[in-house]
Amino acid sequence: MSTDSCFLPVEKLLTDAVTHKAFPCATIELGGRASIYWQHAFGTLSYNEKSTPATLDTVFDLASLTKVISTTTLIMRLVDKGKIRLNDLICHLLDEWQGQDRIVVTVTDLLEHTSGLTSHLPFYKDHQGRYEFQRSISTLPLEYMPRHRSLYSDLGFILLAFLATDAAEGVSVNEQFEQLRRQLEFGDLRYLPPTTWRSRTAPTEIDTWRGRLLRSEVHDENGWALGGVAGHTGLFGTAPSVGRFARAILQTLNGDSKLANPSTLARFLRRSTVPGSSRALGWDTMLVTSSCGRRFSPASIGHTGFTGTSLWIDPKRDLYVVLLTNRVHPARSNEAILRIRPLVHDAVVEALDR
Repeated sequence: MSTDSCFLPVEKLLTDAVTHKAFPCATIELGGRASIYWQHAFGTLSYNEKSTPATLDTVFDLASLTKVISTTTLIMRLVDKGKIRLNDLICHLLDEWQGQDRIVVTVTDLLEHTSGLTSHLPFYKDHQGRYEFQRSISTLPLEYMPRHRSLYSDLGFILLAFLATDAAEGVSVNEQFEQLRRQLEFGDLRYLPPTTWRSRTAPTEIDTWRGRLLRSEVHDENGWALGGVAGHTGLFGTAPSVGRFARAILQTLNGDSKLANPSTLARFLRRSTVPGSSRALGWDTMLVTSSCGRRFSPASIGHTGFTGTSLWIDPKRDLYVVLLTNRVHPARSNEAILRIRPLVHDAVVEALDR
């Protein structure tokens, strides 16, 4: 059986999803630490009848994949360099982070989403830039006592990008990630996509706040108010470029100090001890309710993005799955991706097991 025919059930699932308008287009790449197993593109960039067909060169707004590909990775590398320690208290790093309820919060707590911060607030309506965001997030009343639960928070990752910039002596996460991208040859994976990418970029939402269709412009409004470079969002990329990052993760876990010291990466992938949490440092881990379905191993790590993107990595199987879509086009109300993602990942594992 050829590799392509092996993945026909996966292909059918994604073809049907496009037909039933779960998203206009999708690209997928499967691989392991040493090779790519299968790649495919589906649909057209938008629902316009003259829209361009998607290809493996189609660029997507990666949304919260930024949290693991950029922010978590940069923090991990700064830990390796001794510039940041996981047990550093945030009150020692940010002047505004004060108060008895929050003095115990550490870098680990921000990475594990256990800091007490709420998930999201529409700061973009009256905030711009680091100073205003940092002041408001740092003085915001906490929603729960730190380390007593886990609540996924964009706000914590916004702060982590500020901390990464400070630890790198003022070098922005954009510049840090660009250096990493070039060093490891990730390809088309970056903040602030150039205008030359626009024609091959999948559009996201018709945004009533900005009054336009978003294309090559960060979808997340708080990310936009931060200039398109943020700890929680901002990266754009293709499935093959995200695949290169995934292979670097698997290679590092296999002993190659590609991204970081392998022992540091192993620490970042250890699940939180906070009750009820599935989070590691930055990454999510495998549960039966995860977006990667039921067939990935318990050692798996992954993340999703609001625009319809996901990356799951199973070190035990030497497998990664990159699935990129623009499910928020033309509106974010379409949530069919929630049903489709687990089915696709289950079908991938079933195909490989055959």
